Amino acid sequence: MSSSEWDDLRKLARRLENDIDMKLVAFSKVGSGGSSSSNPDSAPLLGEHIFDNLSVEIEQMLEKLSNINDKMAELPSSGTSMMIHTLQRHREILNGYRQEFSKIRANHTTRIEREELLRGSGIGNSSGSLTSGGLSRRDMYLKESSHLNSSHSLINDQISIAMETKEHLTSQRQYFKRMQTRFNDISNRFPIISSLIQRINMKKRRDSLILGGVIAVCTFLLIFYAFH
Repeated sequence: MSSSEWDDLRKLARRLENDIDMKLVAFSKVGSGGSSSSNPDSAPLLGEHIFDNLSVEIEQMLEKLSNINDKMAELPSSGTSMMIHTLQRHREILNGYRQEFSKIRANHTTRIEREELLRGSGIGNSSGSLTSGGLSRRDMYLKESSHLNSSHSLINDQISIAMETKEHLTSQRQYFKRMQTRFNDISNRFPIISSLIQRINMKKRRDSLILGGVIAVCTFLLIFYAFH
């Protein structure tokens, strides 16, 4: 009796796992916005309604599968190694479905929040609709393009100023370089001038000595002739 009940519960678990797997595929498609409608205004509401219904159904199916696994574990014949392995496999499948279910719901919540943020900023509206600020999407693009053009003009002006400054600094650098060259030339000429001045001074001293010697000799001769 326990073996027959085990087989029945196992078949029920497999059938429920297949149903959950198909539901998760549809749940993922609706959660990612794959559901379409002829009326674009009602599509988000319809998608949310389908998503909520599928979410409730999958939660109930997961709970039911968990109960079936618990019943399989309570059977006396579930102590064999093969049955333990089978039961462990069913529980792993259940945990995988729960993780996938939570992941789809989290991604859906993130997508809804992003779409609401875009609609609030006016970016998510159609090209002909008006945003909350009274501007159409085309007007917003034109305004943004104007801002970009103004930014480009400002950047070009700054680049021109920078180029003029660079040319001015280059000119100053060349001027200071020429001045340095002149100073170096003058410095190189100073030893020659100094040497010339030294030679002139030496010649003056020598002439003074000669003149002094001549005066001394003449004075001595005059005195000598005067006393004789």
